[in-house]
Amino acid sequence: MISEKVKKILKKQHYSLVGKHSAVQICRWTKKSLKDEGVCYKEKFYGVKSHRCCQMSPYIACPNQCVHCWRPIELDYGLKLEPEIESIDKPKEIIKKSIEAQRKLLSGFKGYEKVNKKKLEEAQNPTQFAISLIGEPTLYPKLAELIWELRKQGKSTFLVTNGLYPERLLELKKKKALPTQLYVSLNAPNKGMYERWHRSKLKDAWKRFNSTLALFSKLSTRRVIRLTLVRDLNISPDYLKGYAKLILKAKPDFIEVKAYMAVGYARKRLEYERMPSHDEIKDFAKKLLKFLGEYKFLDEQVISRVVLLGKDKGKMKIKKSEI
Repeated sequence: MISEKVKKILKKQHYSLVGKHSAVQICRWTKKSLKDEGVCYKEKFYGVKSHRCCQMSPYIACPNQCVHCWRPIELDYGLKLEPEIESIDKPKEIIKKSIEAQRKLLSGFKGYEKVNKKKLEEAQNPTQFAISLIGEPTLYPKLAELIWELRKQGKSTFLVTNGLYPERLLELKKKKALPTQLYVSLNAPNKGMYERWHRSKLKDAWKRFNSTLALFSKLSTRRVIRLTLVRDLNISPDYLKGYAKLILKAKPDFIEVKAYMAVGYARKRLEYERMPSHDEIKDFAKKLLKFLGEYKFLDEQVISRVVLLGKDKGKMKIKKSEI
């Protein structure tokens, strides 16, 4: 399992390890919201509350080593890419301990003068789980049960996947355990760039990824394709048709076009100068729309350097019936 050396490094990075293979970390937008200094673009776009969001992962291993990832992907966590179901933590245990870890991480805010006391009290009981912190969450064999349990507790779920395990998404569909909102990360317009960007341990990664895109439109939940763009790497106008072809294969409800941010371990691989400005992101998104038919510009958040594209502005906010 996870070595003591790796545990120390992760704790230094302000991760709270949960059980044998899960982790929690307080998002900077949760912190900002608690101090009334702004909210995550997901609150602006979709209505989920930043101060009540638990950013976590049920399994912190990943087959990819993406160049833009802010996580410490260079570390060997000692976890198998095909975990044995008998040895993994149970969903209820992960949820309970994740909330406990969240509360402990938030405890330092109690003595902070500028904190919004009402928000801090509400934050003790998160209503949103962002299953996207570190690693590939679809590696967790009991993901369907985890999402079901969160739904039973009235919590919305945002699941972010690299798209390499379409069979797990099919399982979620069959068990009627799809998350409130499902993300697939799309960072490369063609196979060559995909392989250079993701550096996957899976030899058939591109094939798997495309299988997920083909499956995407058949999943009856809110579906988002997220593009993370890096200056002088994957933001060229030459790639617009390639991105559009993959997006139209997936037929998502929404498309997030977002700038790479030089934070965490990503700074060791890509310089600050590689972060596109919001104007660059907005310009690229508008050019992309020319190849996307019905899609249109819905919203933006300048400070996060993100633009939202979609077909229906009225469907942005999440309804209780969708949780």
